[in-house]
Amino acid sequence: MESAFYEPVGQDSYVATAATVGPWSRDAQHGGPPSALAARALERHERDDRRRLARVAIDILRPVPVGKVSISTRTVRPGRRITLAEAVMESDGQEVLQARGWWIERPDGAVPEISDGGPPPPLPAEEGWAPPPIFRREQPGYLASIEWRFMQTDFAEVDTDGRAAVPPDDPVRGRIAQIRAAWARPRIPLLPDDEPSPMSRALLVGDSGSGVGTALPATNFIFINVDLTLTLARDPVGEWLLLEAATSVGADGTGLALTRLSDQHGACGRAMQTLLVAPR
Repeated sequence: MESAFYEPVGQDSYVATAATVGPWSRDAQHGGPPSALAARALERHERDDRRRLARVAIDILRPVPVGKVSISTRTVRPGRRITLAEAVMESDGQEVLQARGWWIERPDGAVPEISDGGPPPPLPAEEGWAPPPIFRREQPGYLASIEWRFMQTDFAEVDTDGRAAVPPDDPVRGRIAQIRAAWARPRIPLLPDDEPSPMSRALLVGDSGSGVGTALPATNFIFINVDLTLTLARDPVGEWLLLEAATSVGADGTGLALTRLSDQHGACGRAMQTLLVAPR
């Protein structure tokens, strides 16, 4: 296993390790690591501890290659109480990812906390429950660099023993999206000897919501997210994050994955992904 997802190679430049490899191509990174790296750049741009990074919107312009990337940042909308900043990731002179983050002022006085649902289920035992097939593939890369503990659920209608359970002549229409859940934490740091921020950790695993809440067999379909928008009502505490995700798919090949994120104290944020869905 690699020691980190990236190695720094100069000012605002990094080389992706094999730990970033995604499930769709060995030449392209999973969306989680570059999103987390972009958030790290946003948090180091004109930092002001009176504000917190509350929302990050990622647009993946093209597959992020497993190689050298560089990041530049700028302030889009300065302000006393709210600020919008942007980070652009490039590889070989091409923009591959854009990230925009809203900084929101911390209040001077007390604000009542209103929770997004009840307390989360406890962290399951290490063996957990069987994950969906896309997570069971024997492959290196991102999925092996995250520790997964899936909650009890039934994936039979999606895939059984790695084979499509849906007959080829079944249009797979009329089904209802189901919420599926998994606890996750990274096995390695984003960068060597660097403690990731709560937002970076949330983005690192939050981009997997569409995989946790998979609605179609990965043996028969691709479902690649083109974006990720993640809002944290509060900063998560600890290493573990619970992803409770569901994916809906339209007949025109557009999917929508919605994920609630919780730490072991309770819900802390939501994520949304737009998906390109197509038969393999």
